[in-house]
Amino acid sequence: NAVTNKGVHIVTVNDYLANRDQVSMGQIYRFLGLNTGLIQEGMANAERRKNYEADITYVTNYEVTFDFLRDNMALTQNDLVLRPFNYCII
Repeated sequence: NAVTNKGVHIVTVNDYLANRDQVSMGQIYRFLGLNTGLIQEGMANAERRKNYEADITYVTNYEVTFDFLRDNMALTQNDLVLRPFNYCII
């Protein structure tokens, strides 16, 4: 699903696991020509948007839930950070 440029979200329970998995698996994905993103607490909207646009995005359940809620309350398109959901692995 990541190869189609529609994106895959890999959801973990904490920042440590998201970071660890993105670093370790990211090497393999980059070798295959894919890019990865990592969403963590405290990131600016522009940085979140950039990371969500990656082929494979690692994110915690907390962050993706609140990004979804914030996107649904956004007043302009520029305030949105999530791309349309395509595929998610939890």
